Amino acid sequence: MVTAADPIERARTLLRLRRPADAERELRGLLAQEPQHTVGHALLSLALIEQRRADEAVQEAQESVRLAPDQWLPHYAAAQVYNRARRPDDAVTAVRAALELSPEYAPAWEVLARAHLSKAEWQPMLDAALRGLSIEPEDCDLVSLVSLAYLNLGDPGQARAAAAHAVRIDPESPTAHFVYGRAELRFGDPRRAAESFREVLRLDPGFGAARDWLVRALKERNPVYRRLSRLRGRFPQGWRLIFLLPVIPPVIAVFVILALLHWVAWVAEAWSMLRLARGRATRLLFEGAEARVAVACLGLVAAGAVLLGLGIGLGQEALGVAGASVMALVTPVQEAAHTGSPRGRAILYGWAGLLGVAVVVSVLVAEPGVALLALYASIATVWLATPVRGRLTPAV
Repeated sequence: MVTAADPIERARTLLRLRRPADAERELRGLLAQEPQHTVGHALLSLALIEQRRADEAVQEAQESVRLAPDQWLPHYAAAQVYNRARRPDDAVTAVRAALELSPEYAPAWEVLARAHLSKAEWQPMLDAALRGLSIEPEDCDLVSLVSLAYLNLGDPGQARAAAAHAVRIDPESPTAHFVYGRAELRFGDPRRAAESFREVLRLDPGFGAARDWLVRALKERNPVYRRLSRLRGRFPQGWRLIFLLPVIPPVIAVFVILALLHWVAWVAEAWSMLRLARGRATRLLFEGAEARVAVACLGLVAAGAVLLGLGIGLGQEALGVAGASVMALVTPVQEAAHTGSPRGRAILYGWAGLLGVAVVVSVLVAEPGVALLALYASIATVWLATPVRGRLTPAV
């Protein structure tokens, strides 16, 4: 005879396998027979929040708590739902209720730490994560949260040590490598940070934030960019300084040189990625979109060089400038490919497409000025992509 425990265990397994829709079907069937099943409502709330149906998830979590306010599981599930629904205050209240009933459950301390992370409360976050580690000393996610807390508290030694420890505990954890990359980027070597973010994307190609941080790491390898970034950090509204460019011509030269250096870095990145994608030992790590983008970028460089050479040889200025503009398209294409938000990626790919159309039009109408503007806009995308990426990428 099928017992009520069977759909519960099946639902738990399906949730672990990241199949929330299947888990929801199991739980709906159970609740149709037993509408007052506390665990059923709690697990259903988790299945719904995994499908980004926040309002329904909150209702199920609240129903579970109403049915069994003296059990820790409903409060714990509700805390997870509130966290995912971006209601950190409610998450803190719920998880503290769970901890009052079961203070030795380490995952509840992790949820509390994540709630404080959402509120940018670094010391309470650290305290909660360390309390969880006192129960489960080898929990990779808790160690990663400790590292993030130390990172934001400005403790480089502890942040890097905790991040390295998280990677040792679980070398296959995207979160551990992500936090290690963050620590290296803040206090260590941007090159090692870039390697860590690449590893995150290898382990979890859908980890959108890692793409954005990879861009930062690649740019931070440029010493000029590092200095300008630190200067910009001192002026929260520093973007307004762009209006001073016409009255300070030497600054224009600095920005142009920096944009060109970024273009060179993006070309080098495409070459390195293609080598990895074609290498016998690493080809399986970089199949798919990364390899296609690398090929496309190197193709743009080759095609642009051919057009530039023809323009010079034939004495056609429009064709030559168009060739340089085609090569410059590497920057918007790479900026788009390394954007974590699907919407932001679509916007930047659309921008690259418009610039490509402008280059084609410049050749058809023999107007080098149009191609020259497209050239400037392409290399300037290294700056234009930053607000797009910042506004559309969800916080981690």
